[in-house]
Amino acid sequence: MEIRKATKEDLPAILALYEYARAFMAQNGNASQWGTTNPPRTLIESDIAAGKSYVCIAEGKIAAVFYFAVEREPTYTVISGSWLNDAPYGVVHRIASDGSTKGAGTFCLQWALAQCGNIRIDTHRDNRPMQNLLAKLGFSYCGTITIADGTERIAFQKQTEGRHA
Repeated sequence: MEIRKATKEDLPAILALYEYARAFMAQNGNASQWGTTNPPRTLIESDIAAGKSYVCIAEGKIAAVFYFAVEREPTYTVISGSWLNDAPYGVVHRIASDGSTKGAGTFCLQWALAQCGNIRIDTHRDNRPMQNLLAKLGFSYCGTITIADGTERIAFQKQTEGRHA
């Protein structure tokens, strides 16, 4: 597997991945996180244009997609709980796969962690598959945050060994 920045040409495949992910979440008790329309096409196009959308390629096709940037996430400013550290961090959002490539989500998160050594991520309380993946990869539960639409998300962070705040 490999990771590369997404391009405008990837948009149809990315939209299909998100469609699959929404159906998967709905079938697994998490119908409300993305509903039937999130993330919207305009946001995906914006992520691509900003160079913050990445795809995971496996066997010549796009197997997963995610947002990654080393930046301060405004919704992470206030947390009920506490982050592991206040060091610069990368954020991962909107990670999705089509389920056809075992380990694609793990590969994406490990790649992101290798870029900066300190990752923050949040997910819906009902997104058990993502919570299980984060636990498997050694992410620590840090508390809850409130996203822009006013809903609550559970927040996690992982820092690689040798990195200190």
